[in-house]
Amino acid sequence: MDFETIIEPFKIKSVESLPITTSDQRKEYLEREYWNVFGLKSQEVTIDLLTDSGTGSMSSEQWAAIMRGDEAYAGSHSWQRFHEVVSELTGYKHIIPTHQGRASEKILATITLKEGDIIPSNSHFDTTRANFEFANAIPVDLLCEEGLDLLSPSPFKGNIDLEKLEELLKSEDSDKVPFVLMTITNNTGGGQPVSMENLKKVRELCTKYNKMFLLDACRFAENAWFVSQREEKYKNVEIREITKEAFRLADGCTISLKKDGFGNIGGILAFNDDELAEAARNLLILTEGFPTYGGLAGRDLDALAQGLKEITDRNYLEYRARSISYLAEKAKNAGIPIVQPAGGHALYIDAKNFVPDIPSHQYPGHSVACEIYLIGGVRAVELGTLAFGVAGKNGQPDTPATHELVRLAAPRRTYTQSHFDYVGEVLEKLSDTKDKLKGYEILEQPKQLRHFTAKLKPIS
Repeated sequence: MDFETIIEPFKIKSVESLPITTSDQRKEYLEREYWNVFGLKSQEVTIDLLTDSGTGSMSSEQWAAIMRGDEAYAGSHSWQRFHEVVSELTGYKHIIPTHQGRASEKILATITLKEGDIIPSNSHFDTTRANFEFANAIPVDLLCEEGLDLLSPSPFKGNIDLEKLEELLKSEDSDKVPFVLMTITNNTGGGQPVSMENLKKVRELCTKYNKMFLLDACRFAENAWFVSQREEKYKNVEIREITKEAFRLADGCTISLKKDGFGNIGGILAFNDDELAEAARNLLILTEGFPTYGGLAGRDLDALAQGLKEITDRNYLEYRARSISYLAEKAKNAGIPIVQPAGGHALYIDAKNFVPDIPSHQYPGHSVACEIYLIGGVRAVELGTLAFGVAGKNGQPDTPATHELVRLAAPRRTYTQSHFDYVGEVLEKLSDTKDKLKGYEILEQPKQLRHFTAKLKPIS
C-alpha cells in the first residue's frame, strides 16, 4: 500500500539538543562574523543545512564497526575490510584512501595536470575547480541544455552536452585534455542526476579519442536511485547493480565518503592505471599517510566500509529523495522559485528569479541565505557568484556565475519530517520578506574559495 506520510526508515537511539535562538541574537552572530554563515558556531544554528558533507548520522552497525577498528599503521584488518567493500562496489584495481574528497582531488591534480590543461565536465564543484585551477589548468563546464533551464522538469539535467564534449575532444585543444570528469549527481547544477545512457556515451567518446574517464562520485547512490526511477531500462535493477555498472564505465574516481559513504570523514582516489596509482600513493605518503590508511584511523575505515554497504538500501534512498521533494513542495507553495525537479541531497533556490533587483555582483544568493538564518536559525549556503564567480579587478564588478543559487543541503539520517516542516515555515516567511532584501559587498576575500572565509557587509 502507498502512504502519504514520509516515515524515516530508522529509529533514534541518541539525541542532541537543538539550540533555539532569538532574531536579535542571530543578527548579532552574523554581524560578528561579517555576514558569513560559515563563521557561525554550531550552537548558534537551529537547523544546519549548510552541507551534507560529513554531517550525517551513523548507524548502530557503524558504531559497532568503530569498536572493531584496528589501528595498525600498515595493513590493518580495518583496511582489509574497507578494501574488500570498495573493490566489490567499484571494481577498480587500485583503491587509495584519503582523509576526504578534496585530498583526492589535490592528489589527482598534482599527478595528472600541467599548466594550460583543459578538464571538461558536466559541472565542477567548488573544491574540484579550485584544485584544478591551483594547478594552472582550466576546468570547463559542458552542462546539457536542459540543465541550464532551472525550472524545466527534465529528468537528467546533470548530463554533459555530448556534442560540445566531442567538439572539444576532436579540436586542436584535444592534446590538452588529460581526462573527462563526470560529477554524479551534479551538485553545482542543483543536485541533478546523470543518466546511464549519458555516462555510456561519455565512455564511448573517451574510448574514441583515447581519453581517461573519471567520476566525481560523491553521491553515486543518489544518482543510481534517480536512474532507477527515471530511466526505463533500469527500473527493475537493484540500486547496487546500477552503481557497479556506473563505476565500471569509468577508469577511476574520486569520492568524498562524507556524502554517500555515510561517513563523518574519509575519501577515495581509485584507478585502474598502474603508473597513476603508483604516483598517487607516493604523494599520499608525503601528505596523507601510508597507503593502507591514507589519513584515516582504522575505526574510520571500518565505519566507512559498513556505510558503503548501507547506502544502497532502497528504503533509505526513497526516504532521502522524498524528504527533499517534500521540502521542495513547501517552497513552491510559498512562491519561491527552485531548481526543478528536486535533487537528491538538497533544495536549491533560484535567487536570481527570487530577488531580481539584486545584481549578481551584489550576491543575491548570499542575501537570501543570510535572511533564511535571520528568520529561523536555518543555515544554508550561496552557490552563485560569491562561490563560483570570478572576482573583479581594480574595482570592476565580478564576472557572474551561470546561476545564483541557495542550497539547503540535508544531512543524512539526521532531521525528521517535523524539522522539514519548520524549514518550510521559514521559507514561507522568507517569501513574505523578500522585498526588503538588499545586496552585499565584500570587505576582504582570499584568492581561492572566497565564500568560505570572505568578510562582507550589507549594502546600505
